[in-house]
Amino acid sequence: MRIPRRTLLTGVATSAAIAGCLGGGDSDEPADDAGNETDDSGNETDDSGNETDDSGNETDDSEADATVRIRSHSEHGDVLVGPDGLTLYNFDRDTQDAAESACSGDCVDAWPPLTVDQEPTAGEGVTAELTTFERADGTMQVAANGWPLYYFASDEEPGDANGHGANDVWWVLGPDGTPMRPSDGNDPDNETESSS
Repeated sequence: MRIPRRTLLTGVATSAAIAGCLGGGDSDEPADDAGNETDDSGNETDDSGNETDDSGNETDDSEADATVRIRSHSEHGDVLVGPDGLTLYNFDRDTQDAAESACSGDCVDAWPPLTVDQEPTAGEGVTAELTTFERADGTMQVAANGWPLYYFASDEEPGDANGHGANDVWWVLGPDGTPMRPSDGNDPDNETESSS
């Protein structure tokens, strides 16, 4: 009995798909020396497919995809970071809950806003309410606890917080979206200095 060509091709395609799901043999993903693969963004994944952060801690897929996450900083404690792990800041010239940004023009070059195409998601431990508002250029900026969120262009790697305290108007934020202003007593680094 002759097998129709369409049936044969469907069977071959199904077998290839199943083989791909099961892992095995060859992978298009580069592997590191420990045999772990890296994803398209260069983040290392372990054998179970979960991404590991810069300190080697495992994060599940939902945590890795979160718009706003928490990162422990050596000076400031737990701070809000974007999906790429870079520190987020608030700008004191913004008005909390106003759903608008006071940073435009040249300001945006130094302090790029955190923007999204979909609803923002919070990673584990983020207690700030995440909202969005439309900027003048039509992009949707994320706000935490009513404060618009920004990056600092001079922060190059996760863990950098070079913008904290810049011009006494830019501050990192805690997990609840509260800016860590030294004058408010919210910056753990400042508390240590003032108590010594």
